[in-house]
Amino acid sequence: MTDAVERARTVRAGALRQYAEETASCTKCALAKGRTHVVFGSGNPDAELMFVGEAPGFHEDQQGLPFVGQAGKLLDRLLEGIGLTRGDVMVVNVLKCRPPGNRDPMPEEIAACEPHLFRQIELIEPTLVATLGNFATKLLSGRPAGITRVHGQVQEVTLGARRVLLYPLYHPAAALYTPSMLEVLESDFARIPDLLSRAVEDPAGAFPAGASPAGASPARARADDLAALGAAEEIEAVQLGLF
Repeated sequence: MTDAVERARTVRAGALRQYAEETASCTKCALAKGRTHVVFGSGNPDAELMFVGEAPGFHEDQQGLPFVGQAGKLLDRLLEGIGLTRGDVMVVNVLKCRPPGNRDPMPEEIAACEPHLFRQIELIEPTLVATLGNFATKLLSGRPAGITRVHGQVQEVTLGARRVLLYPLYHPAAALYTPSMLEVLESDFARIPDLLSRAVEDPAGAFPAGASPAGASPARARADDLAALGAAEEIEAVQLGLF
């Protein structure tokens, strides 16, 4: 590692730490009144791969760290399955504060917290951003399509001033509540090392314009996914906002 690279990493880590300290006192929305901690994010400031989830839950709010509950344990297992750890990636959420009762984020809360997320992306400079679930996917893709339609389909997007590959994935909670979806999530995760390698080598040219890397139409993807669920599981998953 050259001195210049080391200095750049030190500057990046310092800037991210300073921004985390600034965010810790954020009062841009009403969620500030009920939080225990601002859950800024955790991981490697130099990560090429960033995961973006929805919002902190109870355990995250108590500890001030993202994905430390059951969904977080599953995320760790999925990372281990592709040879990565939390120390290799950056994990953040759309919202930095827990919504009461773990309800869905409100539009005004997303709007208030969005600048924090984009600033994190600007500072970390990932090449591959994996969105976990509906809210992160819709926000960062700028499209209304839900996660069931677009999971596993790589998109090239501009986030702030940075061009990245966006890789929508089911939220790990989907596999917790609907175990039959675990195989789908594992299959999508298995593609990450190759996608990451291609993104690092050539972010802009990793996929031709208009390509559908998943190899399946959105309608077929949704039909296949829901066909794997029983009726009760499908209803529960939809109600939880996982589709």
